[in-house]
Amino acid sequence: MLIKLELSLFCLLFALGTLAAQDFSGIATYKTDRKVDLKLSDDSSDAIKAQLAAQVRRQFQKEYALTFTANEALYKEIKSLEKPQAASSGGINIVVQGTTDILYRNIAENLYLNETEIMSKPFLIRDTLEKPKWKLQKDVKNIGEYTCFKATYTREVTEQIFDSATDSLLEVKKNQITTAWYTLDIPVPHGPDTYWGLPGLILEVNDGDLTILCSKIVLNPEKGIDLQRPKAGKEVSQVEYDIIRDKKSKEMLEQFQSSGRREKGNNVQIRIGG
Repeated sequence: MLIKLELSLFCLLFALGTLAAQDFSGIATYKTDRKVDLKLSDDSSDAIKAQLAAQVRRQFQKEYALTFTANEALYKEIKSLEKPQAASSGGINIVVQGTTDILYRNIAENLYLNETEIMSKPFLIRDTLEKPKWKLQKDVKNIGEYTCFKATYTREVTEQIFDSATDSLLEVKKNQITTAWYTLDIPVPHGPDTYWGLPGLILEVNDGDLTILCSKIVLNPEKGIDLQRPKAGKEVSQVEYDIIRDKKSKEMLEQFQSSGRREKGNNVQIRIGG
C-alpha cells in the first residue's frame, strides 16, 4: 500500500511539473559581446590599434529578445538608434555589416526557420532541428536571482581571417567548446540564437570569442506574447543557403582583389568566427 502511495505521489508531482512547463511563456532579453582580434602593421600606433578594436567590438554589442512558450521560441534583435561612428585619429572607420536574422524554433514540429539575407536579398531557411550534444556538468552558479547549471559541447568550427596585405580570406578549422548556463527554475528548452536543448532556459553562453548574457526576464506577461513565424524571403534549406552564401562571399572577395584598390598604409587583419 505504501509503495503504491509513493508511486502515485511521484506521478502526481511529475504531472504537475509537466503542466507547469506547458504554462510557461515569457520574454528574455540578452546582450551580446565579442572579443575581436585586430592586427595592424607594426608601424601603427597603439592608440590607433585601440580605437579600431573598440570600433569593431562596439558593433558586436547588441541586444536581443527571446519570446518563448513551452514549445516555441522567436529570437530577434532589438533595434536601437545609434550615432554615426567617428573615424579614428588615423582616418580609418571600420563598419561590420550587421544581420537582420529572425530565428524561430518549434520543438513539437521539429522545425526551425531563419529569416535572413545575403547582399540585401531575403531568404527564409526552413529545416529540421538538430539538438546540440550537450554534456551536463556539476558546476553551479547564480545569474541574477536564478541558480544555473553548466553544460558544454564540442564542435568543429571554421575561423575566417581576412588579411589586407594579401587580399586573401584564410580559413582555419578547429575544435571549439561551447559553454552554456541554464536554469531549472524556467523549465523550457530554449536559449538565445541557435543555442537550445537543455532542461531549462539558457541564461548565458560562452562560445569562443562570443558571449551572450541574459539581462532581464519577464514570465507570463499580462499582455501575453506575440510569437509570429517569420515568412519573408525565398525558402531554402540550410545546406542550400550555405552554398549560396559561400559562393557570394568568394565572388565579393574576387571583386575586391581584382579592383586594384589596395592602398599603402596600415595592413589590417581581422579575425572573426570561432
